[in-house]
Amino acid sequence: VQLQASGGGLVQPGGSLRLSCAASGSIFNINVMGWSRQAPGKQRELVARITSGGSTNYADSVKGRFTISRDNAKNTVYLQMNSLKPEDTAVYYCNAAVRAVGSIYYTNHWGQGTLVTVSS
Repeated sequence: VQLQASGGGLVQPGGSLRLSCAASGSIFNINVMGWSRQAPGKQRELVARITSGGSTNYADSVKGRFTISRDNAKNTVYLQMNSLKPEDTAVYYCNAAVRAVGSIYYTNHWGQGTLVTVSS
């Protein structure tokens, strides 16, 4: 199973970006999908997560500005980021709890990270 993240880049404060993360491989089912971020010199923190049923959770710092969504048919999770601030600058990582074909267990997989830089 592989997760491929995309959509990062340089954006001015107040701008928007949309991140995507597609899971591929021998996938039977995906439970929770999410996004975390790690800023320079800081620990990785959870940004948002979404269950297979569509329930969502957000970090307080992004509530009202970021929206997580998923397309179960495409095994893809998205993060729409609006009203971006310099403090949102970080490497963003996606993750997914995946049940592979032939397995009864869910295993957490991480994408490679995509850099988001918010600067004027």
